[in-house]
Amino acid sequence: MKHVSILIPRGHTSIVNIGGTHQILNMVNSMLQEKGGSPVFDVHMVGLEKEIKQTTGLFAVSPDCLLADVPKTDLIIIPAIHDDLEKALEWNKAFLPWIVEQYKNGAEVVSFCVGAFFLAATGLLDGKQCATHWMHAANLRSMFPKVRVVDEKIMTEEDGIYTSGGAYAFLNLVLHLIEKYAGREAAIFSSKAFSIDIDRNSQSPFIIFEGQKDHTDDKVKKAQKFIEDHFEKMIRVDDLADQFAMSRRTLERRFKKATSNTITEYIQRVKVEAAKKSLESSRKNVTEVMYDVGYSDTKSFRDLFRRITGLTPIEYRDKYNRDAVAV
Repeated sequence: MKHVSILIPRGHTSIVNIGGTHQILNMVNSMLQEKGGSPVFDVHMVGLEKEIKQTTGLFAVSPDCLLADVPKTDLIIIPAIHDDLEKALEWNKAFLPWIVEQYKNGAEVVSFCVGAFFLAATGLLDGKQCATHWMHAANLRSMFPKVRVVDEKIMTEEDGIYTSGGAYAFLNLVLHLIEKYAGREAAIFSSKAFSIDIDRNSQSPFIIFEGQKDHTDDKVKKAQKFIEDHFEKMIRVDDLADQFAMSRRTLERRFKKATSNTITEYIQRVKVEAAKKSLESSRKNVTEVMYDVGYSDTKSFRDLFRRITGLTPIEYRDKYNRDAVAV
């Protein structure tokens, strides 16, 4: 049986991550036993004290064991921690060496959503892929440059370390763990019992692109604003460089450093974001939307839209605009 340690951090953490994981894994055990099998997960809530009061004042969690009582575990689960990272690390620093030691001794480690920041602080994510909430991906990338942040993925798995994307994406990672350790049948049963869409692997349809503005390069910010204000036009990188009195090479280097996107990528994402908003709120057909954002080749537009959002323009419109007219 796999010993599971769901960490109960001090501060403001996701009760949903904690309660949901605890409930689903124990339900899998019950289902297996009802069918004459043996439970797979020995689930524990592990804390630094006997009662952890949320700093929000809304909830308190009573771990069933303390960190000192767990010399060995097989699976560590880090819920989303919503406090400032510096505060979270100070309040929960005792977890860090324990997580590293357990991983070195064979344990696997899971982080949900913004729990990735806490996991990254251990150094175990260096050089590895990592998913987190798409709204915090740029910040994670900036704070931990050695981590390979993947904005679009629902979950990642690499060398016994798992991460999940935004908010309720943790449920998809829980299903993945159930399938890995209890089998496909148990995962399918869990997906049906809790109405979780199994095998979903991308959070791209949910990403709202707002541009990376948390940098200090004023010329790049002006270039970003120009792109956002003129997305409906054909924007050439050479023309943009001339406008801001820089060589193309210099502008491209500074733009990439500041935003983590190339200029072309940024232009494409701004155009697709404008298209998404139009598809969500207007009654225009896909062709009209395509022309509005400066594209004239249907296949190129469809392929770009799908690469960025994970859906075709028609699929996106049908998913998010009930009043859309048929093309």
